[in-house]
Amino acid sequence: MTTTADTPPVPAWNTASGVPPATIEPGPAVHDFDFLPGTYRVHHRRLVARLAGSDEWQEFDGMSTAWPILGGAGNVDDNVLELPDGTYRAISIRTFDPSTDQWRIWWLDGRAPARLDPPVTGSFENGIGTFIGDDTFNGRPILVRYLWSNITDRTWRWEQSFSPDGGTTWEANWIMDGTRTN
Repeated sequence: MTTTADTPPVPAWNTASGVPPATIEPGPAVHDFDFLPGTYRVHHRRLVARLAGSDEWQEFDGMSTAWPILGGAGNVDDNVLELPDGTYRAISIRTFDPSTDQWRIWWLDGRAPARLDPPVTGSFENGIGTFIGDDTFNGRPILVRYLWSNITDRTWRWEQSFSPDGGTTWEANWIMDGTRTN
């Protein structure tokens, strides 16, 4: 602890958040997203109407550039989505929690920059990443699931699904296939 005659004692670990640094060493799962840094051409398939019994898909392309943060215990990707109605940007933020050996993923849509979507949480097993979280859609509670699969040194697939019934059924509504360009 440090102190002077005019100030109260301050712990040596004092941080802006007031939270002491983590002392838990991350396990091997901290490397689950090591495949991701780089730039990718992304092909998107998005369900036109979600949770409405629709089978009409919209296809478009985009770009994604990802880089590590937090000494490898997290990453960010900057996405350019070239929808037919107009291009927009969005980011994903991923962080690893060594106390649970799980990842959290947040999505921030550039069209609504004041709203960070609730996180999905999960991990990889047998080469497939499954991440689930609570959200709302059209005013009703849902579960959101992200699946990461088909991961190679040059490609990956991401799929988003919604469940209106607590995970009993899932409707896939967005699929992205990324191909490395660098």
